[in-house]
Amino acid sequence: MRTKSCRDPTDPENSQDPSRMSENVPLPRVAALIVAAGRGIRAGGEVPKQYRKLAGQAILRRTAARFLSHARVDDVLVVIHADDVALYQAAVAGQDRLLPFVTGGATRQESVRRGLEALAERGITHVLIHDAVRPFASPALIDRVIDALSEADAVLAASPVTDTLKRADAAGIVGDTVPREDLYAAETPQAFRLATILEAHRRAADAREPFTDDAGIAEWAGIPVQIVLGERSNIKLTLPEDIEMADTRLRMEESLRVGETRVGTGYDVHSFTEGSGVWLGGIEIPHDRKLSGHSDADVALHALTDAVLGAIADGDIGDHFPPSDPQWRGASSDRFLAFAVERVRARGGAIVNLDLAIIAEEPRIGPHRDAMRARIAEIAGIGPNRVGVKATTNEKMGFVGRGEGIAAIATATIRLPFTEEDA
Repeated sequence: MRTKSCRDPTDPENSQDPSRMSENVPLPRVAALIVAAGRGIRAGGEVPKQYRKLAGQAILRRTAARFLSHARVDDVLVVIHADDVALYQAAVAGQDRLLPFVTGGATRQESVRRGLEALAERGITHVLIHDAVRPFASPALIDRVIDALSEADAVLAASPVTDTLKRADAAGIVGDTVPREDLYAAETPQAFRLATILEAHRRAADAREPFTDDAGIAEWAGIPVQIVLGERSNIKLTLPEDIEMADTRLRMEESLRVGETRVGTGYDVHSFTEGSGVWLGGIEIPHDRKLSGHSDADVALHALTDAVLGAIADGDIGDHFPPSDPQWRGASSDRFLAFAVERVRARGGAIVNLDLAIIAEEPRIGPHRDAMRARIAEIAGIGPNRVGVKATTNEKMGFVGRGEGIAAIATATIRLPFTEEDA
């Protein structure tokens, strides 16, 4: 797009100095309006692109997090398609600060207007309108567009065009080269005084012009649009290859943040006693006996708990859940494994893989293997493809071979960031 700005957005002299602002001017109430009502057909896949995952998280969730975590953004509202309620709720689960969603209209323009109307009812004074599929907007970029609103009614984040531009005919034959001086590639967030852009949207509702962004509506309404420097990393994920590159980028970044791989092992054994079922791997298997222990005696989860704790050098299950403590009598062992996993996450780490070997003459483990994998994955907050469960007998040798009990050996692989204590 060709800018209407008369100031150089890259000039440091044009940056905002808070000391120049009047102390009597009330602080604005800023909201981010995330537009997620599109269908994203060019990105392919079975779901709209804003719900596709990057490194395990929905694109929309990552985008919303950028604004939810920003100190100068008071509220975040998402406009979604009426058919996507279940997808939306799954994508943003746990992001409790989000305002109730608004359903969009037949066009992006109508969807944005509906969102603006909802924000106006909440007393919002300034709004940042942002594409749901731009998950890389930095805090500095958000600051720049908010700062610029102190002197402008409309602000556009944009980057100078550096590629050579060609104009071609319908057959793909180049007609001429387009001068790139004073040309900018528009991005989001685009920031506005809410009353100003809402009035422009209301006026434009019946216009026949093909508006492709909100800055375009502002231009049509005669509102000067101030450009601030955008970010080339603030890409819009449009095509399948865009999503693939973004996924690779995030996985590499997370890999760099997590500095080392550690492995822990765990072993546990419990004898049989009178009962009617055995707890193994977080599920109950019908049997003519049960395992004896202070808790539910789930030998598999106990071994996994020790393996995870061992990987972070944090003692063992007996240190944290001593059998002498009556509060753990009959306790469900999923609490022990969940505790160990949380200790990893509290240190900024992640579970890479859990591997379990169960040694037992009976009951048969094979028919229950997939259920165990699913339950262990659920407790640990990882995918079942990161959980291995195997079973073997002890060939009639020893106490296990005589059917007196069950043993389990576990291995946990985790990633942890480096700290000064690890040096």
